[in-house]
Amino acid sequence: MSMQKPCEALLRPVLEWLTSVSAWAVTYFIIRFSDFFIIPSQYKKWLIVGLFVFGCHRFKQGYRIYRYQRNLKRMPIYAVTSKELPVSNKKLFLGKGFLWTAQHTQRLRDLDLSYNLHFKYPSALKNWARQKELLWEQKPLLKRITKLFKIDNCLNPFRPYPELGGEPCIHGISDKEENIAINLVERASHLLVLGLPGVGKTRFAEILISQDIRRGDVVIVLDPKGDADLLRRMYIEAKLAGREEDFMVFHLGFPEVSCRYNPIGNFTRVTEVANRISNQLPGSGESAAFKEFGWQFINSIAMALVAMGEKPDYQKMKFYITKLDVLLERYLNFWLSQIDPQLENWISDYIKEKSTENTKPTRLKALTAYVTEHQLNQNSIFDDLHNACRYDREYFSKITASLGPLLKKLTTGKSAELLSPDYENTHDDRPILDWLQVIRNKKIVYVGLDALTDPVVAAAVGNAMFSDLVSVAGRLYKFGLHDGFNPSSSWQETLPRICVHSDEFNEIIGDEFIPLLNKARGAGFTVTAYTQTWSDVEARLGSAAKAGQVAGNIGTVVMFRCKEAATVEMLLNQLPTVPILRILPASSAQDTPLGADDTYYQSSNEDRFVQSDQRLIEQNDVLNLPKGQAFCLLEGGKLYKLRMPLPKHTEIDIPNDIATLVLGMRTKQNNPL
Repeated sequence: MSMQKPCEALLRPVLEWLTSVSAWAVTYFIIRFSDFFIIPSQYKKWLIVGLFVFGCHRFKQGYRIYRYQRNLKRMPIYAVTSKELPVSNKKLFLGKGFLWTAQHTQRLRDLDLSYNLHFKYPSALKNWARQKELLWEQKPLLKRITKLFKIDNCLNPFRPYPELGGEPCIHGISDKEENIAINLVERASHLLVLGLPGVGKTRFAEILISQDIRRGDVVIVLDPKGDADLLRRMYIEAKLAGREEDFMVFHLGFPEVSCRYNPIGNFTRVTEVANRISNQLPGSGESAAFKEFGWQFINSIAMALVAMGEKPDYQKMKFYITKLDVLLERYLNFWLSQIDPQLENWISDYIKEKSTENTKPTRLKALTAYVTEHQLNQNSIFDDLHNACRYDREYFSKITASLGPLLKKLTTGKSAELLSPDYENTHDDRPILDWLQVIRNKKIVYVGLDALTDPVVAAAVGNAMFSDLVSVAGRLYKFGLHDGFNPSSSWQETLPRICVHSDEFNEIIGDEFIPLLNKARGAGFTVTAYTQTWSDVEARLGSAAKAGQVAGNIGTVVMFRCKEAATVEMLLNQLPTVPILRILPASSAQDTPLGADDTYYQSSNEDRFVQSDQRLIEQNDVLNLPKGQAFCLLEGGKLYKLRMPLPKHTEIDIPNDIATLVLGMRTKQNNPL
């Protein structure tokens, strides 16, 4: 049977097996009853071999059709252990699948025809068994019978299909599948994973993260919701790769076992501190002016602290935003004492001179008078702080009102110790997270933001982390990994690959995420972002144009089952249309009363091929994807159909602190409130 015809005719009875059985039967009779066949002995052997080979060939052709029809309803189980997962220094493995072409579109559309529906949906017998399982669930005797219906054995006629939902035929229409992988060079243009909750995004993330860990890359995973299985899998992969010492955990919900992190403590320019805090404030409409005032005051505080040799943190920001006069006095003491060693004598003389019986000048007033008398007003930090202190107290409180609640949330509870670490506390053995050191030492970092408990704090910290990473990327791009001081490396030193995975990234992104995509590639950053719908991203960024910037900087798209039409159209609009064939039966009849040429009646029946153009896939195809399956847009505009492997968890001992953290995270997942 030729498979190169316009219509493949795969949805039909397996007629080839009749030919195969007939050929084998004749072969048997020739061998068993050779005396009844008048065949020369010199040809008998070749006839037997020829018939047997012909039967095998026809059986193989028939098995192809049988396997195709079987796979339309049930795909073979595909599962791998961590050690079986392919890992390459040149490719990133995604799963098994195939390149989707017009042939697959034709096959899928053929299944939508009314007389072919039985090939894609369960039989009446299986539907009856599923109904009885529900009806007999509360009947003890009959319930035992339904247990027999659930036995997963090919000999069981009631055998249930895997609980993956969707339509398995979307993947089953392919004759074969192979490992699908993308070049790591291609991956540098970033990867976006879309899909409904519970369809396999996080498990897909485990596959990608496992490869990055075993490849030896820097791995940074931001997990707003806090997935316990993801954390456990990361540690297991780190241990299997011999990198358990490189594993670090930062989790806002479990400060006792978390490392510490100052989101505004490291920067290239001091203005980044104000950006990271003020970006969490509303910036549209009338709020824009208050946001700008907030930025100005935060920047003044940060500049003063840095000038005094202190790292900014949220605790200091919260304290000084309402007590700028205290910071101004501290800064003047620091600054003027370096200029004039006799400062204290001058202040004492000034206070004595200006004192009266009822009033006595404050030290701050004396310091300010010193600056004025010695014409030192050109100091920008002093000017900013001094002008801010001159605002009316009530007016100042109004224009900074939006900052107070944000800083209060960031400095309340045990998480305050994590976000405002005391660098001089030698009794706290929890490490302090520094992204530059993470990259230099090729660490593996899991970041749990506990967004289900406090989304505001999670968004603020996650956004600040993105800003921090962008700052580090700029530093790496300009100065290299060791700031040019490593004598063993040249100016052309190779930067490590930094794999950033952001699950539910719409919860934490801001304007800082855009430069991380379009400017950090040269510093070795590759971003893999996971979210449910693209509308979530637009809502978070507050602008369709900004969301378009993000989408325009992502080269590879993996789309699991997705319901929102606008999100699905992101993929479909980039696909071509292909011709689809339909067979149109046509019949006609004509009579000739006069019987010209002795012909009184004519009839004809024919099949016509009708062609129409359709997209490679439609929205309904994406919505009907089973769990763990996806469409991928790879290598520019090539569409692949993919199914990821099911994980076979490796049993391995994990430390008590990690085990306690995993248990606590699972408890929070089950009881988020």
